[in-house]
Amino acid sequence: MSGVEEAFRKFATYGDTATSGSDMTGTNFSKMCKECGVMDGKAVTSTDVDIVFNKVKTKGTRTITFAQFQQAMKELCSKRFKGKAPEEALQALYGLIEGKEPANVGKSTKAGAVERLTDASKYTGSHKERFDERVKGKGLAGREEQADHSGYVGAYKGAGTYNRTH
Repeated sequence: MSGVEEAFRKFATYGDTATSGSDMTGTNFSKMCKECGVMDGKAVTSTDVDIVFNKVKTKGTRTITFAQFQQAMKELCSKRFKGKAPEEALQALYGLIEGKEPANVGKSTKAGAVERLTDASKYTGSHKERFDERVKGKGLAGREEQADHSGYVGAYKGAGTYNRTH
């Protein structure tokens, strides 16, 4: 099995492991073209890829076989590598695809967002007041405003100085 056919099978089974890998959907074909660099956004766009996919697939089906995939690559290579001979352009296109596999296959995602959102040392504003310097929760004191029965207005800088001056 060639490297291109192996990549075809890996992308064909992406998202649906119950498939045999002999047929590829339009979504997976588009993903393959994007991740392998066939679709560059200028010479070959996502619209071009979708048009070529619909052109080579059998009418009434939603998938293409490896033979139809090769036909689609022949049509895309002339657009992607303008000025090259057709056979040379096809080999260059296969060179982009060989050995590639879909991103995020078998890799677990990191919980970086959860760690970032639950790190109390990075809290600001009123939420920061709920924790002490050691980033431990203050409990009830951090959630409720405690009444100050000193007779002074809150945040008054001269609190407790009346008796000393009079």
